[in-house]
Amino acid sequence: MLKNLKQSLVLTVLTIVLFGIIYPLFIFAVGQLTPDKSIGSPLILNERTAGFENIGQSFADDKYFWGRPSAVNYNAASTGGSNKGPTNHEYLSEVNARIDSFLVHNPDINRKDIPSELVTASGSGIDPDISPEAAYIQITRVSKARNISEEKVKDLVKKNIEKKDLGFLGIERLNVLMLNIALDKLN
Repeated sequence: MLKNLKQSLVLTVLTIVLFGIIYPLFIFAVGQLTPDKSIGSPLILNERTAGFENIGQSFADDKYFWGRPSAVNYNAASTGGSNKGPTNHEYLSEVNARIDSFLVHNPDINRKDIPSELVTASGSGIDPDISPEAAYIQITRVSKARNISEEKVKDLVKKNIEKKDLGFLGIERLNVLMLNIALDKLN
């Protein structure tokens, strides 16, 4: 029995050293080699951090484009989805409340035309991007709130669409923070 206890303790110590010290230090070192030193790509405006390019944020004002809802209140320190399935009554109530709220702020939109990404949280809870369709459906609200022509806002959306990676990987998308910053500069 003493032999088994000794083997267990050695394995425990080795595991702690490997996965509690060596692995985190290795990942930190790799992060330091990236262009932004793994700090989330901060966007600096007027000498202050406006947000992070890779971390979604809450925009609730009608004059801004809205991103995906977050199951973690956009807290990058505790990312994650809601883990509620599509038949969960609590989850369905949350989604229906988001749809109702979206329709209040976008009365000219039909319920069936709302892209699902605008009413469902992403797996990480901090997804910074939306599809072009999710942006186009918000143009009327944003243009009215800012008293800018819809055509001007639509052109801004078109200019901010990020194409598929390497021309064929992923989907076209818009970074909500970058789009809203460009929108503020338009005024």
